[in-house]
Amino acid sequence: MTDSLKRLCEEGVAIWLGGLPAITEVIGLGISVNVTLIFSLERYRQVMDAYLSGLEHAKERGLDLSKIHSVASFFVSRVDTEIDKRLDALGTDEAKAARGKAGLANARLAYQAYEEVFAGERWAALEKAGANKQRPLWASTGVKDPAYKDTLYVDDLVAPNTVNTMPEATLFAAEDHGSITGNTVAGTYEQARAEIDAVEKLGISYDEVVQLLEDEGVDKFEASWNDLLKSTEAELQRLAPSIPETRTIGSVRKQRAASAGHSHSTSHA
Repeated sequence: MTDSLKRLCEEGVAIWLGGLPAITEVIGLGISVNVTLIFSLERYRQVMDAYLSGLEHAKERGLDLSKIHSVASFFVSRVDTEIDKRLDALGTDEAKAARGKAGLANARLAYQAYEEVFAGERWAALEKAGANKQRPLWASTGVKDPAYKDTLYVDDLVAPNTVNTMPEATLFAAEDHGSITGNTVAGTYEQARAEIDAVEKLGISYDEVVQLLEDEGVDKFEASWNDLLKSTEAELQRLAPSIPETRTIGSVRKQRAASAGHSHSTSHA
């Protein structure tokens, strides 16, 4: 483990991450993780499995499981935005009746999956060793359609051990007139499944929608990361004359590429 990773573990820092093998690897090193850009139930189950695998690796390494934490960021409103757009294109009474329901239904079914996974024997063994559950985090909880109540994805997604990350407007709305009346997820699974099925029956593919949203999300994150690298590189270049032996991101990349090329050619000599 590098010195940087050791510091992350010691200081209890949580990193923002996507990618199943990476989740297992960093959890196995004792690093807390926020797994982001989850839209589908299948992907969420894969994320929880990757988390448990990481904990098992950490346990094998003799790490203190009680110091490892994680949340799984499950996106809500973007599902409604995409599905509502397709329902509006249909324009039927059945399509209109289905608007604004898929996002909540999807999140509630995700919580059902969470309850199932963290009630199993595999989790029980890890919990006995001091592990923490990976908490569901409701992301994208700002309402995009003004026809819906502005606290929809807050009031209707209250459940034990969850986190809700709200944009500022939603936070203030919840404080002002939110209706938090206890668990609003328990007992909703049958209805949630029926609401997803109703969308499917109208010819809108759930799998297609969530895959599109994941792909778009990854593209946006990649673009933001590249912008950050470019701005950092530009600043380092600006400061380079006044800093002895400055190593820019570009120079490090070139050095690593050259080393990799040398190793590749040597191994096949």
